[in-house]
Amino acid sequence: MHVELGTGKGKFIVENSCRYPDKNFIGVDSKYEVIYMALKRALERETSNLAFLPFNIENIEQAFDKNEVDCLFINFCDPWPKSKHAKRRLTNIRFLEKYKLFLKDGAQIIFKTDNRPLFDYSIDEFKAADFEITDITYDLAAENDPENVPTEYETKFMERGVKINRLKAIYRV
Repeated sequence: MHVELGTGKGKFIVENSCRYPDKNFIGVDSKYEVIYMALKRALERETSNLAFLPFNIENIEQAFDKNEVDCLFINFCDPWPKSKHAKRRLTNIRFLEKYKLFLKDGAQIIFKTDNRPLFDYSIDEFKAADFEITDITYDLAAENDPENVPTEYETKFMERGVKINRLKAIYRV
């Protein structure tokens, strides 16, 4: 199962579900309005391997069983720029430890952001949580990765020339 946290309007997760019909996808978001828009997008594309979960990510460890998730996508999450709010960042070690409760051995987390301070912070957090970082890029557009599916935010930022950072990390039991 492949899960996107903060799925928004669903462009990313719907496109992935269409590209990979043999895999199952779940888009998680706490906002019903955006889940509704994502669901409409999925219905238009007639995907059968995609579900949406309206859920508060603060309690994400309650949403999935142990060893249930193969890949976790964290795309353009709120950077919570104030230090006192660091614990709210989805790449904070507190969240990374929660993800371990449902990730399979060898599962991958793919994290994308335009916010360089958040990205640098996140690299340190992934290392502190003992994830194996397998790829880091500070300019995703320059990578020309054919497997990259851009989010709505990513497309807007890249059109403006903003560099997108991406990290891939593996969880090992």
